[in-house]
Amino acid sequence: MKRLLVIDDEVNLRHTLGYALRQEGYEVLTAEDGESGIEVFRRAHPDLVILDVMLPKLDGLEVCRRLRRETDVPIIMLTARDSELDKIVGLEIGADDYLPKPFSVRELVARVRAALRRAVRIPQVRAEDVHESDGLRLDLGRRQVLREGAEISLKPKEFELLAFLMADPGQVFTRDRILAGVWGFDYSGDSRTVDTHVKTLREKLGDHAVRPRWIETVRGVGYRFREVSAV
Repeated sequence: MKRLLVIDDEVNLRHTLGYALRQEGYEVLTAEDGESGIEVFRRAHPDLVILDVMLPKLDGLEVCRRLRRETDVPIIMLTARDSELDKIVGLEIGADDYLPKPFSVRELVARVRAALRRAVRIPQVRAEDVHESDGLRLDLGRRQVLREGAEISLKPKEFELLAFLMADPGQVFTRDRILAGVWGFDYSGDSRTVDTHVKTLREKLGDHAVRPRWIETVRGVGYRFREVSAV
């Protein structure tokens, strides 16, 4: 039985979501503020977190930041503010999905199922799954990225995005194709998720959008990993 944690200060919503998710066969834990949410998470180790942005004591964005330092479990963020900026910030700090209030409980349940399916997809790692290009080395087996020998800390989706692009250098991928390959065909977000993750990935790699060393933007199409010609 998968264990879910709902962190929301609206008691009626906690009860509604708790009931609906238990009917689907999940174990559901709840917390009413950010601080207690982190405490419950550390004690219970849930498989997925449903997290409201507007919370007392610690807001949802700060909770997300702290959880991402400790875990890779899926985080679905809820907010009453349906703004593009809120969504981008949430995704940049590590949220896996984003749902504005009011929302259909059936839609949330569907997103929970999709997020849990994506979380259990473990790639088949082979000995040759080490990619190197122009000072950058990605080791799938060790989940490790090195730039000029120095290790770079990447979040799970950033690592998977880089691995996806590096596996086929020179190949141009549309945003939809990247979404399907990295997030899965059942992902309910939009293509801006790709742009957000590429931006963050470039920053961590020390890459540049205008004169890229590794990740190139193909205007009007998508992205590709730069193919380095053999000397």
